Amino acid sequence: MNYLLWSVVALAAYTFVAPLMSVATTGDAPIPSDVAALLANLILVVVTAAVIVVESGGLVGYVAEYATHPKAPYVYAAGVCLSVGILAYYRALSMGPVSVVAPVFGMFLVTSSIVGVVALDESVTLRKGLGIGLAILAVYLVSVE
Repeated sequence: MNYLLWSVVALAAYTFVAPLMSVATTGDAPIPSDVAALLANLILVVVTAAVIVVESGGLVGYVAEYATHPKAPYVYAAGVCLSVGILAYYRALSMGPVSVVAPVFGMFLVTSSIVGVVALDESVTLRKGLGIGLAILAVYLVSVE
């Protein structure tokens, strides 16, 4: 599978995260957002472990091999950022409407693109710049009540 197909699969699956978390963490007998994050991410860990076992034939040794890799600190930093981001996102979903929270959260696409251009020396074109500007405008229009 190429990266665009995987991107579409990710989009299709992630489309339902915000609405499902909102239902789980609001209304009658809500689940606390941090507990919801733990349970959802526990599923992520189990499924990821299963994928590693199927693809590599092992888990502990395979993962341990990369735990001290020279690039492992980047993975650990990404994990901290992911943890803060997901916990904050689920908390926001437990407090506000999906139609506002999800687009604001989705601005990570814009900020990640900007970091890619600034820190990773990725190219920026007029079309990309226009897309980033329109994304910012779209989030503003959707999130302002």
